[in-house]
Amino acid sequence: MNRRQFLYTSAMYVTGCGNIVRKEPNHPLNNLSIVDTHQHLWNLRQFRLPWLQPGGELTRNFLLADYEKATEGLGITKAIYMEVAVVPEQKLAEAEHVIKICEDKSNTTCAAVIGGLILENSFRNFILQFKGNPYIKGVRHGLNNPRQLEDNRLIQNLRLLGTLNMSFDLLVPPGLIGEAAKLVEQCGDTRFILDHCGNADPLAFDHNLDWGREPQHDADQWKGDLDTLAKQTNVICKISGIIARVPKRKATAEVLSPIVTHCLDTFGPDRVVFGSDWPVCTRGAPLGVWTNVLHEIVRGRSFEEKRKLFWKNAHGFYGLS
Repeated sequence: MNRRQFLYTSAMYVTGCGNIVRKEPNHPLNNLSIVDTHQHLWNLRQFRLPWLQPGGELTRNFLLADYEKATEGLGITKAIYMEVAVVPEQKLAEAEHVIKICEDKSNTTCAAVIGGLILENSFRNFILQFKGNPYIKGVRHGLNNPRQLEDNRLIQNLRLLGTLNMSFDLLVPPGLIGEAAKLVEQCGDTRFILDHCGNADPLAFDHNLDWGREPQHDADQWKGDLDTLAKQTNVICKISGIIARVPKRKATAEVLSPIVTHCLDTFGPDRVVFGSDWPVCTRGAPLGVWTNVLHEIVRGRSFEEKRKLFWKNAHGFYGLS
C-alpha cells in the first residue's frame, strides 16, 4: 500500500465511508467547531436544476436529513446554504425556501447565499426584496465569459451589493481569475469570495498522475493570477470544491495539498474559509474524506490558524451570531 492509498484508506475509516465519523479521543476533529460555508440542498420535486445530467449520480434529492447524516460526527455546527443554479424563474422561490429553513433553529443551516441574475437590469428590484434580511448574506452567479466581467450592469449590481452589506461569490474558471481581480478592484466596497480555490484542477500540479485526461489549466498561471487577486483586500478564498475534480478513491493530502497550501499562504490566515461543497464533493469522495484530508494538509499549522479557517473567519465574514 503506497502513501496515497494509506491516506485515503485512513480517511475512509475515520468517516465510516462518508456516514458516521468514528472519532478517536485525540482526533483533530474533536478540537474544532466547523462552519460549512458551502452547503447545497435540493428537492427535484420542487426545483429544476438544468445543469444536472439525466441519470447522473447527483440527479436525486439531497435534503437536510441527508446533510445531517453526511456531517454526523464531523464537528459542523453551522452551515451556509449556497444557491444551486435553479432555472431563472425559480430564483425567488429558492430564496424564500431557504429563508424558511434558516428560520427553523432545529437545523444547522443558519444563513444563505442566494442566486440572482446579476447581469440583468431586473437584479436591483430582486435583491432589494432582501434588504436587511438577517439570513441572506450574499449572491452567487457563475461567470464564465470575459465579456461578462466587463459588463457595466454587473459592476453596478456588485456595487449595489456592497451598499446592502451583501457579498458576492466569484464562481469563475481558472483562466478568468486575473480578469476577476480587475472586477474586484472596481468594486472596492463589496466583499467577494473566490469559490473552490478558483476551480483549480489538482491534476495540473502533478504530471505523474494518470487520470485519463489532460489538466484543465496551467498551474503557474493559476498561481500568478491567484496572487494578483489576493492583492485586493476585499476578497477572501473558500477552500472547497477541488475534491470533486479528483477520481474516486484518489483524493489524498498529497494530491490536494499544492492547491490548498498555496491558497492559505497567498490569502493568509484571516482570509480563508472552509466549504464542503456537499453533495457535489461526493463526485470525488464522501464529505468526511474531504474534511479529514484537509485536516491532514493543515496539521502543521497553529491551532489558531485552523480555528480561523474552519470557524472564526466565517463567523466574522458572514456576521453569524
